[in-house]
Amino acid sequence: MGDRALGVVETLAAAGHEAYIVGGGIRDLLLDARPKDFDVATSAEPQEVRKCFRRARLIGRRFPIVHVLFGRDFVEVTTFRALEGERLTHESGRILHDSSYGTLADDALRRDFTVNALYYDPQRGQVLDFCGGLDDIQSRTMRLIGEPARRYREDPVRMLRALRFAAKLDFTMAAQTEAPLRELAPLLGDIPAARLFEEFGKLFLAGHALKTWRLLVRHGLFAQLFPLTDEILAADPEGPAARLIEAALADTDERVARGDAVMPAFLLAAFLWPPVKRYAGWLQGEGMGEATALQRALAVVRGESVKRLSIPRRFAIPLREIVQLQARFRYRHGKRAYRLLEHPRFRAAWGFLKLRVKAGEADAEPVAFWDEVQQAGEDERRRLLASPGGRNRRSRN
Repeated sequence: MGDRALGVVETLAAAGHEAYIVGGGIRDLLLDARPKDFDVATSAEPQEVRKCFRRARLIGRRFPIVHVLFGRDFVEVTTFRALEGERLTHESGRILHDSSYGTLADDALRRDFTVNALYYDPQRGQVLDFCGGLDDIQSRTMRLIGEPARRYREDPVRMLRALRFAAKLDFTMAAQTEAPLRELAPLLGDIPAARLFEEFGKLFLAGHALKTWRLLVRHGLFAQLFPLTDEILAADPEGPAARLIEAALADTDERVARGDAVMPAFLLAAFLWPPVKRYAGWLQGEGMGEATALQRALAVVRGESVKRLSIPRRFAIPLREIVQLQARFRYRHGKRAYRLLEHPRFRAAWGFLKLRVKAGEADAEPVAFWDEVQQAGEDERRRLLASPGGRNRRSRN
């Protein structure tokens, strides 16, 4: 159990407040998994929580919460939410603001999934279950608390969370939880693009990306994140676009399992490449050069995509470089080849080319050549990049 979360609970209890460790940390312990973190729920209102700790900050607009700080880490503390109360809602039913506080039992019914509505009382050593979460953990069932359509309308991101947790935990979706997903998927169009990008990381960078993606496609939610790509997938579900994305996601999951760093830009390139390649092909058909066509196509596709999924600049720049470098692997002599080899995104772009080859939409010969270059010593590398046989050798990318 997280010592810091236990300390937060003890401090709040000493100040006369109810406090429990809650949520995914308890769920993961019961599943014999390693919890990422532990959260705390309390009867204390946010300002009361802040008074109990020397270092704490109040955050959140829809529902204010407190982060109790420990160096760069923190424990998230939420006040029990009321089952009914004063709320500001969108006409679609989405909750815009909610500052109504309630009891522990109310709070349990306001949480999203039964397996996330478990409370641990460290003073008594008990797990409190108001919604059948223990039974659902036993049967490995992902079940939404309350009437599913209403709960999804309150916060459409719950649809993404439902599929993410089902993939992560290897749980089966309860029929009622699963049924409204396709019909209500368009509600994600009302969610700010910046918030959806936060969900992008949780969906695809946590080690279960491939399984999550397949669930998103099956239930019509992927189309709300990458509509141009989904259009291509719908026309050819087992074609090069699907194979490229599956290869990229499998590679990412393997890297997470090994503890290696992962690049959000690399996955973004995989998701956006199908419409970029299609549009660049049209531009090349009009006489535009490949490099310029890729640059123009990415600008157009990204411009459409950010309406749904905001891409921060720190990821947009490497995304652009990975895509644009695909046109440069055909050049294998002189300064141009050396500049490519020394480019900071060379390995990422080369890895992306390898995935394209694996998907069957690019020639394998450039990969073999650049493999040989990277493995060669300096003298052999100089010979390969300057040899008459390599001069002007080009291949289809």
